Amino acid sequence: MSDTPKIFTLQQVVSSIRKTIEERYQQYYWVKAEMHKLNRFASGHCFPELLQKEDGKIVAQIRGTIWNHQFEQINQRFIQVVKEPLKEDTTLLMQVKVTFHESYGLSLQIVDIDPNYALGELQRERQETLRKLQKEGLINANQQLQFPLLPKRVAIISADSSKGLSDFMQVLDKNEWNYSFFTMLFPAYLQGDNAASSIITQLERIKKVLHYFDVVVIVRGGGGEVGLSCYNNYELCKAIASFPLPVLTGIGHSTNLTVAEMIAFRNAITPTELGDFLLQAFHNFSEPLKDALKSIKYYAVAKVEDEKTDLNNLSKHFKNGAQQSLYNNHQKLIAQSREVGSNVRYNLQHNRQKIERLTQNTLRESVHIFQREQEKIELIKDGIPRMLKSAIFQENNRLDNLFHSVQLMDPINVLKRGFSITTINGKTLKDGNKGQKGDEIVTKTANFNIKSTIIDIKENDE
Repeated sequence: MSDTPKIFTLQQVVSSIRKTIEERYQQYYWVKAEMHKLNRFASGHCFPELLQKEDGKIVAQIRGTIWNHQFEQINQRFIQVVKEPLKEDTTLLMQVKVTFHESYGLSLQIVDIDPNYALGELQRERQETLRKLQKEGLINANQQLQFPLLPKRVAIISADSSKGLSDFMQVLDKNEWNYSFFTMLFPAYLQGDNAASSIITQLERIKKVLHYFDVVVIVRGGGGEVGLSCYNNYELCKAIASFPLPVLTGIGHSTNLTVAEMIAFRNAITPTELGDFLLQAFHNFSEPLKDALKSIKYYAVAKVEDEKTDLNNLSKHFKNGAQQSLYNNHQKLIAQSREVGSNVRYNLQHNRQKIERLTQNTLRESVHIFQREQEKIELIKDGIPRMLKSAIFQENNRLDNLFHSVQLMDPINVLKRGFSITTINGKTLKDGNKGQKGDEIVTKTANFNIKSTIIDIKENDE
């Protein structure tokens, strides 16, 4: 027995694998998988990436193959049933055959795709989203918000090139009643896998400037139900349901409602219908206002006429009353004038008599006072000489006393009593001028002056 191993070429190995697979997988299978990328080439052939995910993780992956003639048939049938062409990032039910090629490896050759299953997947996601929102109590949350009386400030989530956006703005900007709207576009993807996250991002942006807007609208042009699958996305529907402003949708289709439309404050089949809804809100406000203005005008005119009639009647009544009051007051004035005249004459006469009596009394009293004062003056005249003599005598005595006191204070008289005055340099000796040893001092008495020289100075003990 030889120990040398048998060596095969790579072509032999892969050819063996191909034959084994062809013998083992001779029939066709229906497989459910997500078509991640379609990968269609210029030749028309497609080599899609097929995935299976669980909990967001890829658990299986294989390359698919759709030949050009088969792709045209599948895509045409997809458009007839689903109303949209075959798209990436959708879960599909595919009829496949397991194939192996020496150069391209293992793949699933796709010969058919069931378009009805795609619709079923949309329905399944729709029901799951509804179940979650119902559990969280969000189904009617946005619809329970109070709609603004005049939705003038509109935040629009749409694609700037969307036909639906153009139709919506046409309705608002060219309305025949000249209702004025403020609008701002928040651009977003409106279909495909990126649509849900794109719309959620714009809702978050609007939430940061919430006080500038009254409502939010999401508008796009028409499309089949697969193109609308993003509007069954749970995260997007939750963001719409819990949004603090009314969210209105006009995403352009007339078949089954998406969850986003069901939980929005208001949904419309087309953007044009949604624009008409906003105009109707203005109508609902303006028409009663116009009717109220008419009613106010009618009742105002009627009230003015009633008040005018009442005023005329009141004027007549007032005129009659005023005339009667003037006549009565005139009569009272005449009577009071007569009474006042009589009282004035009486008071004048009475006061004149009082004045005469007072005048007489005053004259008599004046004479009496004059006589008393005259007597006082005579008494004072008699007493003045005596008072003058007494005052002069007292003043002479006071002057004599003062003269005697002044003589007593004369320095000569003081010296005569044995005192003397000692000076140095013409100034009296004192603390500030007590002199020094050897200084000459002069001592003055009543009869002579003595000059001396200071030999010693001693301070008194006191």
